[in-house]
Amino acid sequence: MSTTELILIRHGETDWNRELRFQGHIDVPLNDMGHEQARRLGLRMAREQAQHLVCSDLMRCQQTAAPTALQLSLPVALDAALREQHFGAVEGMRADEIQAQHPRAWEDWLKFQEHHAMPDGESARQFHTRIIAALAKIAQAHQGQTVLVFTHGGALDMVWRTARGLGLNGPRQSEIPNAGFNRIRIADPASPEHIEIVDWADTRHLADLPAQPTYDQKRYVVGKPSAA
Repeated sequence: MSTTELILIRHGETDWNRELRFQGHIDVPLNDMGHEQARRLGLRMAREQAQHLVCSDLMRCQQTAAPTALQLSLPVALDAALREQHFGAVEGMRADEIQAQHPRAWEDWLKFQEHHAMPDGESARQFHTRIIAALAKIAQAHQGQTVLVFTHGGALDMVWRTARGLGLNGPRQSEIPNAGFNRIRIADPASPEHIEIVDWADTRHLADLPAQPTYDQKRYVVGKPSAA
């Protein structure tokens, strides 16, 4: 069985990233910085020998993928299974708004337990199952090839945890910058949780741009909200 290489890209910056809002499934477009990140990413991707491009169907991912698709003359296949975690009733809210309107849900969120979900939302366990299944499907369909996958920060967190053998409890531990470059390998689509990380959070193509909004869940744990 041939190893499949996936180049995973988080979408570029949105205004809601700057405002530290829970975006989830809400279809938020890139801001000007996000479009510049996508442009630079496209120039970098021109060096890659990829055969396919698969993208979350949300606008912020499609807009991030567009320059790369143009550079490589690749069609964009949309896949809703690559969407961000669904946060239900709190989508579009900042941390302080969730604390005020859904105080119990916020307290539970700070425990970072895999079976917890925001009201009407998706738990980390459900989200993980969805993302790993989506990547397995891509690897199965394109064995031995290189596939570009444009997705979301939460999805990349699921990949990192899986590859490092971490559980789904606890806050995020990896860097996941907007428009960052990540490369993984899946040797056997039947065992998609056996992931090899080749490169992670590479932002050399964004080196001289302003600092990004930082998503640091660990700061929530000590009572210092930073991002969502």
